[in-house]
Amino acid sequence: MPFKTLNSALAMAMCAGFIGLLITFPKQIAAQTAVDTRPNILFIFADDWGWGDLSCHGHPYVKTPNIDRLATEGTDFHRFTVASGVCSPSRTAVMTGHFPARYNIDGHFAWVASNAKRNMPDWLSPENILLPRLLQKSGYATAHYGKWHLSNNMIPDSPLPAEYGYDDYGAFNCAGEQMPVHEDSENAISFIEKSTAAGKPFFINVWLHEPHTPFHTVPKYRWRFRDLEETDNIYASVLSHADDRVGEILDALDRLKLSDNTLVIFSSDNGPARASRPAKLELQHDTATGSGFGIAAAKGITGGRKGYKASLFEGGIGVPFLVRWPGKIPAGKIDSKSLISAVDLLPTFCEIANVKLPEDYVADGISQTKLLMGNGTIIRKKPLFWKTQAAWPPRKGSPNHWVSWAIVDQQWKLVANGNMSHYELYDIESDFKEEKDLASENPQVTKRLLEQLTQWQTTLPKHPTGNVFSQERKLEDN
Repeated sequence: MPFKTLNSALAMAMCAGFIGLLITFPKQIAAQTAVDTRPNILFIFADDWGWGDLSCHGHPYVKTPNIDRLATEGTDFHRFTVASGVCSPSRTAVMTGHFPARYNIDGHFAWVASNAKRNMPDWLSPENILLPRLLQKSGYATAHYGKWHLSNNMIPDSPLPAEYGYDDYGAFNCAGEQMPVHEDSENAISFIEKSTAAGKPFFINVWLHEPHTPFHTVPKYRWRFRDLEETDNIYASVLSHADDRVGEILDALDRLKLSDNTLVIFSSDNGPARASRPAKLELQHDTATGSGFGIAAAKGITGGRKGYKASLFEGGIGVPFLVRWPGKIPAGKIDSKSLISAVDLLPTFCEIANVKLPEDYVADGISQTKLLMGNGTIIRKKPLFWKTQAAWPPRKGSPNHWVSWAIVDQQWKLVANGNMSHYELYDIESDFKEEKDLASENPQVTKRLLEQLTQWQTTLPKHPTGNVFSQERKLEDN
């Protein structure tokens, strides 16, 4: 081929290649720079953290400056309630947006024989419509670090957290390897960095161990409260350690310039644990988390609310709820009137993330997005319900732990024992300490709430169903 002809052919090829680059290059740039700008969601869920166990709520010696930041830079909601006085059903409500009684989850997941005895499944079914999977399918990077307890480490064939819609996890109280309890913050920070680099919004659960027994103390924090008596010292030290880890995550959000686009919530799965009788300070061993101090060091307080962990009075279900999203949620505000429930979190998070709920999904909760943004008080049109298994008559060491059923509708709360033979009525808007039973003074209200509660009971399954049983139970049944 003559040189001129060759040169022309090369020129034409180069021109065609350049035009091709012009066509494809913008697409590559767009692909590289396309970033999902939906807000990040960080949900910090403590374990047995009482309403009064924050320095911003007036605790006499516990110091929680990092969690207090969320109250200073966001809104402190004083009337948030979880869906149970114990762990597993409370967490079920967060995951599903449903009252846990709909799944026969009324207590904590334990070994198979105990679950069967209490008419419970062995785990929450991963086949349900679940918050993390909804967000994952919409493009969120999803992760879970910390306590699980939607199954149990004593049931080795239970589903792992990855089967529930998490891209990454490190957990304890689940099957498989148990994550050390203090590694939650470093794992969360690493996932935040990776998600940010990938241009994806993230949804992260940080489900703290503290202050659940056993209390895993670290010398640095024991020394921080060295002037306190031993049990107080232990309790304050584990809360302070958890608060510092929360601070590490908040600092990482600041460092990565993500704070303004991240919704952060701090709450607790139920009220504080307390020994029902005087207990000796001893070490105990937990198969999921290791050795630490036992129940004698449980010194949590409820801010004057009646009852403790496992109670359906407000001390057992009324917990902290601090919400921060700079520029979107009012800073330094206290909301002492608006009633928010854990079943509201799924519809709320999905609305914030612009995720449409499936058409066949019927939530027990409601989206509280407008309320969180400070746009007035939302009056609930749907009642809230609770179910647990409690002893009747009341036990001497646990006088406020006899309630098996509860309903809240507007300002009224009715509580009843297992067979509904005894019930009490409270106006929790004006009497959050539940000091005055108003049932005899308000017979019509009492009758209406009893009818609503009875009707709700008819909607509940008699037994758990689905693929929610360990092979161990199946072998025992045979």
